[in-house]
Amino acid sequence: MTDLERATADSLAGWQQVAGGWARRRGYVWDASREVGELLVDALDPQPGETILELAAGPGDTGFLAAARIGDSGRLLSTDFSPEMVAAANARADELGLTNVEHRVIDAQAIDLPDASVDCALCRWGYMLMPDPLRALEETRRVLRPGGRLAFSVWADAASNPWASTVGRTVVELGYVDPPAPDSPGPFRLGDLERVRSLVEEAGLESPSVTDVPVRWRNADFEEFWTIVGDVSFTLRTMLATLGQDEISVLRDHVAQKLLEFADEDGALTVPGLTRNVLTRAPHGLPGG
Repeated sequence: MTDLERATADSLAGWQQVAGGWARRRGYVWDASREVGELLVDALDPQPGETILELAAGPGDTGFLAAARIGDSGRLLSTDFSPEMVAAANARADELGLTNVEHRVIDAQAIDLPDASVDCALCRWGYMLMPDPLRALEETRRVLRPGGRLAFSVWADAASNPWASTVGRTVVELGYVDPPAPDSPGPFRLGDLERVRSLVEEAGLESPSVTDVPVRWRNADFEEFWTIVGDVSFTLRTMLATLGQDEISVLRDHVAQKLLEFADEDGALTVPGLTRNVLTRAPHGLPGG
């Protein structure tokens, strides 16, 4: 097994553990991120009859916005490398009565599609979590038709996203885990805008346009925040499964203290975040070249 294969297998195991939580919290995540998805799809500008590939689709909501624009003559390929995530997206599509969606298990680093086979690609918060984001972008470039569009989002730096960075920073400060290795998969791996531009261009795509989009994670109180993060975060779920009760209490209290600045007088918690929506195109040259 190569290093990439091992890293991909480890990543898949982690996502399989939290896939059920993402399905349960789909509505919460979509309420907070709907604007991100809407702006991604607006930038992609899907047209009737086009074929759209969504990578790392999770429960699928962003792609389903695009499906509404391509009509019955178009096709959305809603994909994720976690079978449980694909099942969740399939169930959601059935609820919405969508008939122009095909669901597949696909690793974005090795897309099982022919060269130049899709008009557009879409990926919300996926590339920075993949073991090899450059390879995934190169694969995306390969399957795009000449001039095909790619719209994706990545999180900005950790300081701009306390909703996610606070827990991770605290478990490191308390000595419960070692600091992550440089360039390891994680939400803020592509927080440097110049790194994003460099990867996009190295993958053979055109220089991107980037739009910053604020995100607000609203919770009735800290308890709701803690419960939801424990449902969708592999890091916190691992901590809750491996630490003793005293250690969990210490961790919880430290995180709660750090998030107090985002609580109102009634205890409701609104924690900010910042994501970046990126739009690029495949050149009008030979596909995959």
